[in-house]
Amino acid sequence: MIDQAGVGRPAGRPFRLRVIGVGGAGCNVVSQLAEQPLDGVEFALLNTDAAALAPLSGGRRFVLGERSMRGLGAGGDPERGRAAAEEDAGGIRELCQNADVVFVVAGMGGGTGTGASPVAARVAREAGALVIGIVVTPFDCEGRVRQRRADHGVQQLRAAADAVICLPNQKVLQMSDEETSLVQAFRLANDFVGQGVRGIWRMLHRPGLINVDFADLCSVLRGRHSDCALASAEAQGDNRATLVLERLLAHPLLEGGAGLADSSHMLVCLVAGTDLSMRVVHHITEQLRRQAEHANIVLGTCIDESYKDRIAVTVMASRSPGSVGMDFSSSEPGVVISSDAPLKSEAPAAADPLLREENLEETVKVNSRFVAPAPESTPEMIRRLANQNTPRGRRQQDTWRQGTLNLEIVSKGRFEKSEPTIHRGQDLDIPTFVRRGVTLN
Repeated sequence: MIDQAGVGRPAGRPFRLRVIGVGGAGCNVVSQLAEQPLDGVEFALLNTDAAALAPLSGGRRFVLGERSMRGLGAGGDPERGRAAAEEDAGGIRELCQNADVVFVVAGMGGGTGTGASPVAARVAREAGALVIGIVVTPFDCEGRVRQRRADHGVQQLRAAADAVICLPNQKVLQMSDEETSLVQAFRLANDFVGQGVRGIWRMLHRPGLINVDFADLCSVLRGRHSDCALASAEAQGDNRATLVLERLLAHPLLEGGAGLADSSHMLVCLVAGTDLSMRVVHHITEQLRRQAEHANIVLGTCIDESYKDRIAVTVMASRSPGSVGMDFSSSEPGVVISSDAPLKSEAPAAADPLLREENLEETVKVNSRFVAPAPESTPEMIRRLANQNTPRGRRQQDTWRQGTLNLEIVSKGRFEKSEPTIHRGQDLDIPTFVRRGVTLN
């Protein structure tokens, strides 16, 4: 059976999701995520540093560039990380074989994660998977050089993956207090990534009352190379609908809802017990719609008996680079309940994000549609123009004479009968070289 996203998947085959950690930070995130196994999810750890990879568990371990780097790491050089990944592209392709969705998790700003993650994303897409990049960016205290390197890596990953979810470490720092240890801060950041991955798995792995399938996910992400926000929250109790919205909008990736404002597509999945009411579904969906007024929303709900008196909401919103400032007046924003047809893509992507703003300036030459008529020439005018530049000592008969060019006279159109432009007694519609008697050599 070929699904609507164009990906071949046999009917009845279980959904396959791979989570690949690239580099030191990415491997740490995936190793922590693998502590709670998920059905149908396979984990893999890729790094150029064999010593850092050895103590980690939770999936297949793969030393990148072992032949050329001998397991000693990339030394903070993204080019070495990229070369190591290219050297072992065949092994990465084997890890991604037959996968439906591949998460590429990496920390940006260093060597292996920054350089190798775009290669891993490209190879996974070539293998036919939907590729979602999840990256963490440096703290402000790590300096501008590392931040610029991270920005460049994110741009390269965005060009290779279908979507990129970026979690700045600085935002995680803002959510912690003075007593939070360094280990706890990093574990908190890893938890945010894990919540997003579990939310996608829950969305696709469990059959829903209003089902969200793989084609719906592809319609939101595939081929858009977009910025993406992924957030998940849970709440329990009588006031769980309001509480889960507050926790969701407080997520670092959503910034109080500002992260949803420019979304063009949004996937919403609700998981609750048999006590889930239509009023709660409407309340949550309406509040999210207000945050993203112009987004096409795909809603899915799943009933799980273990979620009695509890609700979980996962939101994935994509914003294509060309979607900002688009005209959405042609259609009313609304909610699409598990649409079977893929959503139409929005405006084409903008120019290469790696180009600097100052390099985008270009001169636009506009060709004028107006062609001035040939000037009227009299014998006296021609004689005067020819005689004024006659060299001294040369005979008059040797003086060349300027003839009238055989130019096609183009009508002025609607300005044919307009009055000439007279300034200080001169007709400005006559070319300057004629009015001033300048000879064209």
